[in-house]
Amino acid sequence: MNKRILKNIDWSILICVFILIVIGLIALYSATVENNLLEFKKQCIWIGISIPIMIWILFIDYSIIVRISPYLYVVSIILLIAVLFTNAVNGANSWFNIGFFAFQPAELAKVFVIMLLSTTIVNIQKKSKNDINRPLKLVTVLGVVLLPTILIIMQPDYGTAISYILSLILMLFVAGIDKKYIIVSFMLLVILVPIMYFFILPDHAKSRIDVYLNPDLDPRGAGYNIIQSKIAIGAGKLFGMGLLKGTQTHLGFLYPKTTDFIFAMIGEELGFITCGLIIVIYVILITKSINIAKTARDDLGSYIATGIVGIFLFHIVENIGMTIGLLPITGVPLPFVSYGGTSFVTNFILIGLLLNISARSKKNIFTK
Repeated sequence: MNKRILKNIDWSILICVFILIVIGLIALYSATVENNLLEFKKQCIWIGISIPIMIWILFIDYSIIVRISPYLYVVSIILLIAVLFTNAVNGANSWFNIGFFAFQPAELAKVFVIMLLSTTIVNIQKKSKNDINRPLKLVTVLGVVLLPTILIIMQPDYGTAISYILSLILMLFVAGIDKKYIIVSFMLLVILVPIMYFFILPDHAKSRIDVYLNPDLDPRGAGYNIIQSKIAIGAGKLFGMGLLKGTQTHLGFLYPKTTDFIFAMIGEELGFITCGLIIVIYVILITKSINIAKTARDDLGSYIATGIVGIFLFHIVENIGMTIGLLPITGVPLPFVSYGGTSFVTNFILIGLLLNISARSKKNIFTK
């Protein structure tokens, strides 16, 4: 059984992840050499923790794993409520500080929300695929995602919240949602965006949008990070300034260089060639993940894989986009490259699920 699973999984996904991890570790080594490689060492520990979890996820049929998703979902909701009462870190109540590490429930909740959402859609469509378009059924689906999303917005963590919404949109699209809902949603978005900007968003969120449109509005304040990020990427040119030689990185202009702006740090020290390689690897990873969703043995596997695509796609596009000034800064990590314990474990769980679905695809289906 185990041999057949290992034979049937899409190994190209693991190769992509391995290359990204190596690049990330090289960048972290350079970025943390001045503080005794603290984040670098912690990242190595998280890799050691994450790999066994991924392997465990791989060998248990995903149809069995999703059976406990309702209980895990409830636990995640409790944690998302509890974290609101913790001490704020960088203006957000997003972390539980446990000993030497911080735990971010919004990251791990992604896995449970995707699994429960997939199960909910499958149960709704047992009689007819079109049942997803019944208003009450659709409200049930939306409720699964909106509850944790609202709690995450309250932290506030808008970037992570948007990743939930994107996964929901992609999963509903694959499930066959009626075009009328898409049109209505688009019209509501057009109406609600200006309302949110003027009456709902806090000042710091408005400031990020204003700075995104014109970084020079506040070059020493809200616009500082994006300006320094673009300077760092530009300074790297084609081949980079060399490892440990980045001026923006090592003179303290680029912050936070191990998480949000690690792509800019890579651009400065390793150059456009390495940045281009990272983007190509991500394109391969997303393409392979979409193929897994298309060839899954059942709708459940297809929806799970689609939800995972949504999570990865948002983080990749948003992180790289904000470092080069194309998107507003939201503070989301770059998958498998940025430093981060909870996000790293979560990403490995998602990869484990992808490989799990891949091993049991229509092309290579086998009995348990």
